Amino acid sequence: MLNNDAIVALATPSGAGAIAIIRISGQEAITIGNSVFKSIKNKNLLNQKTHTLHLGHIVDDAKTLDEVLVSIFKGPNSYSGENTIEISCHGSTYIQQQIIQLLLRKGCRMADPGEFTLRAFLNGKLDLSQAEAVADLISSDNEASHQIAMQQMRGGFSNEIAKLREELLNFASLIELELDFAEEDVEFADRTQFHELLNRIEFVLKRLIDSFAVGNVIKNGIPVAIVGEPNVGKSTLLNALLNEERAIVSEIAGTTRDTIEDELTIGGIGFRFIDTAGIRETKDVVESIGIKKTFEKIEQAQVVLYLFDSLKFKVQSSEYIVEIEKIKNQFPLKPLVVVINKLDLLSDLEINTIQKEIATLNIKLIFLSAKEKIGVDELKNQLLSFVNTGALRNNETIITNTRHYDSLLKALDEVTKVKYGLETNLSSDLMALDIREALYHFGMITGQVTNDELLGNIFANFCIGK
Repeated sequence: MLNNDAIVALATPSGAGAIAIIRISGQEAITIGNSVFKSIKNKNLLNQKTHTLHLGHIVDDAKTLDEVLVSIFKGPNSYSGENTIEISCHGSTYIQQQIIQLLLRKGCRMADPGEFTLRAFLNGKLDLSQAEAVADLISSDNEASHQIAMQQMRGGFSNEIAKLREELLNFASLIELELDFAEEDVEFADRTQFHELLNRIEFVLKRLIDSFAVGNVIKNGIPVAIVGEPNVGKSTLLNALLNEERAIVSEIAGTTRDTIEDELTIGGIGFRFIDTAGIRETKDVVESIGIKKTFEKIEQAQVVLYLFDSLKFKVQSSEYIVEIEKIKNQFPLKPLVVVINKLDLLSDLEINTIQKEIATLNIKLIFLSAKEKIGVDELKNQLLSFVNTGALRNNETIITNTRHYDSLLKALDEVTKVKYGLETNLSSDLMALDIREALYHFGMITGQVTNDELLGNIFANFCIGK
């Protein structure tokens, strides 16, 4: 699958800007770069050291296209492991296209999505999980997802898996050796040590698998549904959380007839807030559709904020508590926070009364004023408490990739089979089959076992130029 032909692509975002970087990689990259570059000091790029910068012009025959800086990276000491040239030119889209078209005429071809990183993997610069972390790093939009991607790109996850795989491989070799001496009935693999290893592997795999719940939340953001009757301040609360006028606020009940979504980072974690249509009995067809969508969004959300108007709540508390119980019973696994809005209109006695009533439901309760932005920070802290950030703070390995999660589950299943076989004195040849399967799934994570279809699926999701 590895090609040495020269590939070219724009490595910076498309469109006009101050500068743009055009990247070339391949065996002939420096030769091709040299053929279109005229140094201001008459340097020949072929004779220059790696990791050096050179000022000059890109020329197309007698026509000068731009003044540029050319960076040289000679393989294997480059990102892709191949000879690489990076041309820093001015950010005009016209200049970018003129230079790329010139390089195509000189023997380059356009790079496929992720082909530079694919070549880095094939040339042994990155393993597969590290290569996938590059894409996660590019798409990270908050501190937590950035931290996880950096940890994986540096090989934290790979090292953990590689160590387990190596230890299991050593025992697998001894088990396989026993098969060659089956008639002599000898054991080369210490069964006690093997059992301890399997327990340790099982423990690590379960920890990594459990981390996926947190990792998936961090990577994709936590959906939070804001629900309640019309005109209780759902849109005002969304605006207060986002600190901008994102949702329409009106005294007219039923203004929000569809869901409105926006994102906010709290403590390095992304939250996706969904302002829903008010829940109430209505004959308005359009509003009814909105209310139906509200319950669909509650189903999809991981946290539900049930918002109430303080003046209405103190009068109709018994009815509202029944409604809260309905939502709680309908979605028992979702964290539910009761939010009493318009705190400034309540006396201390009324606040204490509501607290006692809600306490019987064992549900989180927050008092705030969305309009005055009082208590909004307390709500943010409450939302953050639903995310287990302990592993993140301790810099533990956290899984965010669905493919890795699937391979870990399959590896755990095979390790469990091997452990059962060991405890029931299963024959070595049958245990060897399960060990090989476990090793296969470990290898699928780091890329020690790959196929063209798998690589195609992974790198097709990369941006061109990376």
